[in-house]
Amino acid sequence: MSEPTKRAGLFDLRGVLAVLFAVYGLVLTVMGIAATSQADLDKAGGINVNLWMGIGMLVVAVLFALWVRLRPLTVPERPESAEQ
Repeated sequence: MSEPTKRAGLFDLRGVLAVLFAVYGLVLTVMGIAATSQADLDKAGGINVNLWMGIGMLVVAVLFALWVRLRPLTVPERPESAEQ
């Protein structure tokens, strides 16, 4: 018989990381779209670094969120009456 388990979502660091990546990714994406000048593009060799890194961070946030959702952290429950 398998041990009963419970989800420990509150202690799962992957959810916190997903939120952080999403917030920073959103900020970088907005900055890349709205606040990138031609001088900034010239410095980076014509690549909008803020935009691409923001999109990349949003993708990582989605991957972390999927990981949390598809593989939840479980902790085996121990009966309180069992003492060692």
